[in-house]
Amino acid sequence: MELSLEELRRKKLTNLSQSPFQQTKFSITSSAEKIINLFSQFNKEELATKKQKVNIAGRILRIRSFGNLTFSNLVDQTGTIQLKVSKNKEFMGLDIGDIIGIKGTICKTDKGELSVEVEEFVLLSKCLKPLPDIHYGFNDTEERFRKRYLDFIINSENKKILITRHKIIQSIRQFLEQKEFIEIETPVLVSEASGAQAKPFITHHNKLHRNFYLRIATEIPLKTLLVGGFEKVYEIGRIFRNEGIDARHNPEFTTIEVYQAYENSEYMMNLTEEVFHYLSKKILKKEEIEFNSHVISLKNPFRKLSMIEAVKEHTGIDFSHINNLDKVLELAKKHNLKLEKFQKTIGHVILAFFEEFVEKKLVQPTFIYDYPIEVSPLAKSKLDNKNIADRFELYIGGLEFANGYSELNDPIEQKKRLEEQTKQKELGNEEIASFDKEFLEALEYGMPPAGGLGIGIDRLIMLFTGQNSIKEVIAFPQLKSKES
Repeated sequence: MELSLEELRRKKLTNLSQSPFQQTKFSITSSAEKIINLFSQFNKEELATKKQKVNIAGRILRIRSFGNLTFSNLVDQTGTIQLKVSKNKEFMGLDIGDIIGIKGTICKTDKGELSVEVEEFVLLSKCLKPLPDIHYGFNDTEERFRKRYLDFIINSENKKILITRHKIIQSIRQFLEQKEFIEIETPVLVSEASGAQAKPFITHHNKLHRNFYLRIATEIPLKTLLVGGFEKVYEIGRIFRNEGIDARHNPEFTTIEVYQAYENSEYMMNLTEEVFHYLSKKILKKEEIEFNSHVISLKNPFRKLSMIEAVKEHTGIDFSHINNLDKVLELAKKHNLKLEKFQKTIGHVILAFFEEFVEKKLVQPTFIYDYPIEVSPLAKSKLDNKNIADRFELYIGGLEFANGYSELNDPIEQKKRLEEQTKQKELGNEEIASFDKEFLEALEYGMPPAGGLGIGIDRLIMLFTGQNSIKEVIAFPQLKSKES
């Protein structure tokens, strides 16, 4: 009976004189990327003179033979390098996917391809299952995300996305470090789900005999740090929202929230633009990128438009001259906007018009400011109009990327706003945050005027890597169970 590919690999393992899984260490002196960067410019003769020795390790993804010569592609975290092997039966016994360490000399083949001529090799780990086809990949996209490790093995571009993600987060920290911000970690398990409008996950603490929420934002604890005397704070952290999964949303995602005392929303808007310019120059080395089938220009300055102006531009309706609720509701009905009970206010209708008719059309970077106060419970109102919040959001390619405002620091007004939010919850709005009494008490000790900013890291990575799905930029996205 013919053995399967997996059975053949296991048989090879049992026939080895020493198990590769007993290996604990291999001394590496270089990487694929370093070899390519340092030696690509030399020709065959020059490399033969140099006789540069290297130790590298990685996974074999291709093996092909030409007479007495065997060529193989070795892949490590940094890239791919070709191996050149002469008359070696043991090497030919290796399988695609095996992890090896090699000692060799850098050379170029007769065709001029940079290679490492193998002098010694050691099998460090045996790949017991055949890999998916390197050229065709996975037939099932969901399976590709479920077995992400295989995706990264056979698709180096997807691996590069996570490396770029690391560089972006590292650069954001460097940018804020230059401005003397302090990163402080805040709790993931919280007694109140506050700081955003979202449905939380609930968990139970056995020792304390009580339920906790997984945080839906880092805003509240960071603002209490302002009360405590910190003036420039931020956190890059995981956020959890018990909501839908699609190309733009994952229940577990990463944000950065930044707070600066004695500043306002205008300062935070400028800071947001600075971050995007800084990253485009440092990471992309260019100011134009492709995203969602559009060429996006990150050149400054970004466009600024009030929400009412944006709605007027795209619908012709000027809400600055309409203050009658019945007329507003009539307009909503005329434009087939479905409103929940809690949305039947002028501010909610304006937002509904914006989300339905404007949001997806904001392709080039655009700041939308002056949000209705009803949907901005933690922001200060404008001095000249108590119905408008001193708040902005940044839109690119039809997606929201940042949210910021002048922080409300009046405990009396904040209590009133939270009470109004509670009424919305009673009318069916499941995304209303908890009534956070502890935060109100903190405000009563005095919080300085401050500006706040939140940026979705995952969407930022989508933008900078040209990805249309959030799953591509998260190492392990949430998926439906296999059985469902």
